[in-house]
Order: sequence, then structure tokens, then C-alpha cells
Amino acid sequence: MRAGTLPSTAYDDMPYTRGGTVERAEVGALVRSAVDGDAAAWKALVEGLSPLVWSVVRAHRLSDADAGEVYQTVWFRFAQHLGRIREPDKAGSWLASTARNECLKVIKGLRRLMPTDDPQLLDRVSEERTPEQSVLDSEEAASEAERIRRLWQEFAALGERCRQLLRVLMASPPPSYQEVSAGLGIAVGSIGPMRQRCLRRLRARLDAGEAL
Repeated sequence: MRAGTLPSTAYDDMPYTRGGTVERAEVGALVRSAVDGDAAAWKALVEGLSPLVWSVVRAHRLSDADAGEVYQTVWFRFAQHLGRIREPDKAGSWLASTARNECLKVIKGLRRLMPTDDPQLLDRVSEERTPEQSVLDSEEAASEAERIRRLWQEFAALGERCRQLLRVLMASPPPSYQEVSAGLGIAVGSIGPMRQRCLRRLRARLDAGEAL
């Protein structure tokens, strides 16, 4: 069963940038209906929870090709296990955890293929246009474009863990802390404090740049 069709550009046209169409409270009922063969329920799940899947995938900085493969694999496995999910209401956490595991498999495979263990060489930048670049290109005012450019520049200078967490939390609709925990392997109780620390670091970097 296919979970959806991947567009030619991996991120720009995906629901990650538009927000989902399903409320978290509806997930359990939709899963049960999909198990009974309701195609509309399956479509609602894919459209509504794709933002969460993409946010986890993007947090691991895979290439567009690898990200697209992981996205399809996650939904394929979800379809395979649909009738065996013990807590349908927590399908989002199941998807986030599966997305994280599939991303780690890809990264592990890349490390075996690369003739170096330098993590900087594994943190590849996609050749496709990113959502950030699209935002910059669409800005009409040069000053606003510069402000956004600096924001992402300082964001890129944060530690990898901060970048992963903030990328996932920027998904629309925002994931629950349980889903973030499943997707990134961070204890639920640590997410809030870590988010605040990361945002303070980002603000400090931005303020330091303005003072120069």
C-alpha cells in the first residue's frame, strides 16, 4: 500500500509547510476506521500526520533522495502494522519513532560507505531548494531578507541537538512532547528546558551580531 506520492521537490510542496488537516484527538478513530478499510480515513491520516513525519526526517538532515525514501518507508511500515498498533490514539508517536529509526539506519549506512568518520562530511546540504531559501527569495524588502538570512545563519551555528529539536517543534501543527520524544529520543521532561536553552542561545547569537 502506498502512503502517498512524493513530489519532484522533496520538501517545498509537502504538508510540512502547510500544516496537517487532522486533529490529534481524531487520530485514534481514524486509525480504527482505516483498519476497517476506510480509504478516506487513511488519506486523512497521511495528510494530517505527514508534517510530523517530515519534521523528524528533516531534523536528521538527509539528502532529498534519502528523505523521500524514508518518508515512503515509514508510511509503508505504518500500513503494515496498522491493525497491530496497541494504542491508536498514539499513532503520531509511533510514526515519529519509526521515522527516527529509519533515519538512523540511513545515516549508519552512509557512515559505512564513507571513507571517513568526519561528521561534518555526513552533514550534507541538499542540492534542492530548501524552505529557508524559498522564504529568503520571496522577501520583497532587502532588510527583511537580511534579517531572515541572519536568523538561519545563527540557527545553523547552534549545536546539532538544538537544531534537531527546534526543527521538529516548528512543524505545523506542532507535535506533542510524546511525539518529539519518540522522534528524537529525548526524555519528555527534558524537552521544555532544552527548548528554552536553545532559544536563549539563538537569541544571544542574534543580539551579539546586532551589537557588532
